[in-house]
Formats: sequence, C-alpha cells, structure tokens
Amino acid sequence: MFIAILTYKKPLSEVDKFLAAHREYLAEHYAAGDFIVSGPQTPRIGGVIMIKADNRAAVDFIIAQDPFNINEIADYQIVEFTPTMFVESSRSNILK
Repeated sequence: MFIAILTYKKPLSEVDKFLAAHREYLAEHYAAGDFIVSGPQTPRIGGVIMIKADNRAAVDFIIAQDPFNINEIADYQIVEFTPTMFVESSRSNILK
C-alpha cells in the first residue's frame, strides 16, 4: 500500500487549470482499482492519494500519468506502508 502526498509548486490559479484533467485521471484509476481514497490537503497546498499497488515501480508508472505531474504542477512524496490495523468494514475495500 502506498500514500502519495502531493505538494503544489505552482499557484492555485495554475493548479485549477489542470484540475478537471487531474480528476479524470483519478476517476480512471478508481475504476481500475488502483486508488482507495484521495482528496485535497487542508489548507489547500496539495493533495493525498492512497494507492493499492504491488510495488513502487507500479506507483511510479501511475503517477507518471497524472496531469499534475506531466505539467509540473506538484511534487510527489511516496510513502510505502503495510496496513496492520483497519476498521473491519473497510477491510474488504482496502485490501482487495
């Protein structure tokens, strides 16, 4: 399991120009089963995506497709972790 922490490196006016394309990218990866949860940071300095992938190379491939990455809108910090505790009702959704 991975968490991508995005930090905007451009003003929000630039971020907003690519927001629709970024949301389409998110929708495609939710449909593919790659993403579990995502959303903006508060305050709006970036975002967070929880990613289900077998390895870091798969995550890097997925992130390379993000319009925020392609257009140099955000930097990405990738954190790999092993879930050991979770809400039981969420287990089937997260660990599939």
